[in-house]
Amino acid sequence: MSVEAMQAIVNRYIQAFEQSDINLIREIYAEDAIVEDPVGSAPIKGMDAILEFYQKGLASGVKLSLTQDIRVAGNSVAFAFEAKMPDLVINPIDVFEVNAQGKVQSMKAYWSESNIKPIA
Repeated sequence: MSVEAMQAIVNRYIQAFEQSDINLIREIYAEDAIVEDPVGSAPIKGMDAILEFYQKGLASGVKLSLTQDIRVAGNSVAFAFEAKMPDLVINPIDVFEVNAQGKVQSMKAYWSESNIKPIA
């Protein structure tokens, strides 16, 4: 996939949170994808479980905004962003691995307690 196509996946992901649109999440993920958020937690496997996970996030009103340029290498795309909720902000780095069909096959979110800040 081209760099532009990989960047477009990230932009659709951010748009899904902006619009609270679970269908955009469904569109970018492969049916048998795996989400690990954060890395080290139990993996979330398959579309139904992934949609349930994201529905909770969308319902919380979290909004995402990029904090650095999107990085593309091979079939992976990494991006640093701010996840702003009513009472806190998390600054993760997510890495998507994209399959040959242009769908996210794997998502790993890198963050820990040190990346969470309360909103004063």
